[in-house]
Amino acid sequence: MSQFDYDLFVIGAGSGGVRAARMSAGLGARVAVAEARYLGGTCVNVGCVPKKLFSYGAHFTENFHDAASFGWDVSHSPLDWPRLRDNKTREIERLNGIYGNILGSAGVALINGHARFIDGHTVDVNGKTYTAERILIAVGGWPYIPDVPGREHAISSNELFYLDKLPEHATVVGGGYIATEFAGILNGLGVQVTQIYRRSLFLRGFDEEVRGHLAEEMRHRGVELRFNENVSAIEKTAEGFRLQLDSGDSLDTGLVLYATGRKPLIDDLGLENTAVALDDKGFIAVSDSFQTAEPSVYALGDVIGGMELTPVALAEGMNLARRLYGGVDQPVDYEYIPTAIFCQPNIGTVGYSEEQAREKFGEISVFTSQFRHLKHTLTDNPSKVFLKLIVDKASDRVVGVHMLGDEAGEVIQGFAVAIKAGATKAMFDTTIGIHPTVAEEFVTLREATR
Repeated sequence: MSQFDYDLFVIGAGSGGVRAARMSAGLGARVAVAEARYLGGTCVNVGCVPKKLFSYGAHFTENFHDAASFGWDVSHSPLDWPRLRDNKTREIERLNGIYGNILGSAGVALINGHARFIDGHTVDVNGKTYTAERILIAVGGWPYIPDVPGREHAISSNELFYLDKLPEHATVVGGGYIATEFAGILNGLGVQVTQIYRRSLFLRGFDEEVRGHLAEEMRHRGVELRFNENVSAIEKTAEGFRLQLDSGDSLDTGLVLYATGRKPLIDDLGLENTAVALDDKGFIAVSDSFQTAEPSVYALGDVIGGMELTPVALAEGMNLARRLYGGVDQPVDYEYIPTAIFCQPNIGTVGYSEEQAREKFGEISVFTSQFRHLKHTLTDNPSKVFLKLIVDKASDRVVGVHMLGDEAGEVIQGFAVAIKAGATKAMFDTTIGIHPTVAEEFVTLREATR
């Protein structure tokens, strides 16, 4: 009989924690999960899922506008925000229940409450102690709002999902994917939007050419983009809020949404009672096997500061379970991970940006195409699709695929398999396309742009 209550105790019932718990239990481990908030973590509750539902809703403005050109006279009444919000909430509550059933069916004990370390093998939850041979930290991250005067008047993306009503004007502060997505979503839902970012162009780290085309598209849709600008103070007014900007300008708005990054949710976790160490950015430091400086304690997902994506946390959770209880010692492969930004229009990408590819491979060929989507040729919609392939000249391997356009994530997911398998440009060229589709353009690009 083991001296511990559990073989594995997981702190956090988000994507990574639930996957690690379920897989470990399936491999014979005795597992418990402690969760202080909601099952499913950020993704299910205040992240990927509700955001994508809102993104779907935001597209209807464009669809209503374009419908007339296809012979449909559709009345465009104002958005019933409470209906959208509450329908979303019902779906999230349904998913919460599914996560509970998943853990229960796998034989995982679910403990509701905040877990805090007593030592490397012991945690306290609501005054009761539990011991485990191994403990996994999978608590994720939390939105960070900088200490700007008047910050108490700002909200994060967490609160946006539950607003009582939408304002006439909203200001989004930040230039990452969350800020950019919500600027487009709010605009699509009928809100006048200004996005403020302190650098010259948003989405730092993504392909610069794609970023530039997105800025054009968002401006076409009516989003005011103010780059090289920042908020110095937020003041409450009778009508809403007044932002004082670094440039000396001021801006009146009905809502201030900060999406300026996320921090690991490690407050009051009791890490000081263990040897767990943080890296220079404040994330939990781990080895390639997700082990912390405390040998019995592991960590994965957003709390370790890698690629903050749900599928990455899932892969890490599965990898750890197989490593600890399945005898499979194989590292997670982080190269060529596809991702999408659900801005308006969407970005889908896999592999290297042009800038990254030039630095890594040296000699590359770049193929691009920009055109009106077939469905827009009957309308006055000026939106254009942008596609980009990046090829390593030495090997002819396609090392980057990027798309800006409707359903970009759906398109790029399929190409990601080919890129992961090492597809060459010659293979792309000999693949017959599906006509007429946007995706076929990727296999018909013949002349390098540069």
